[in-house]
Amino acid sequence: MIGTLRRRARLGQAMPFVLTWDDEMVGMLTVNGITWGSARWASLGYWVAKSHAGRSITPTAVALVSDHLLTTVGLHRIEIAIRPENAASLRVVEKLGFVEIGVARRFLHIAGEWRDHRMFQVLAEDVPAGLVARLGPPS
Repeated sequence: MIGTLRRRARLGQAMPFVLTWDDEMVGMLTVNGITWGSARWASLGYWVAKSHAGRSITPTAVALVSDHLLTTVGLHRIEIAIRPENAASLRVVEKLGFVEIGVARRFLHIAGEWRDHRMFQVLAEDVPAGLVARLGPPS
């Protein structure tokens, strides 16, 4: 997996990030499907260890990486696909104000079955002040 991510990153197709807490790896966020031309978009996927859930690690990482993609990198659209039963991930996009754009039926093959996903997006013009500003002060 690491070799594949490094190769895709060198080709400009992905950006893998490690999420840490007190210098310990507790999760990962990967930018996938980076597309240029008239599209200028990418998708985000992420996970965090259950032991570190609820500490705002994931919303902070998604906000930071999204702001980087929409400003420094120059993408126009960020998309996140979430399984309908994944309440924790749904809270992340809700907290950050991603807009739901529909359901992708049988979107990914997971655990031997094709799974539906709810699709969310944010556009550069939707967040002129950035997503980090939407987080508010740390609790």
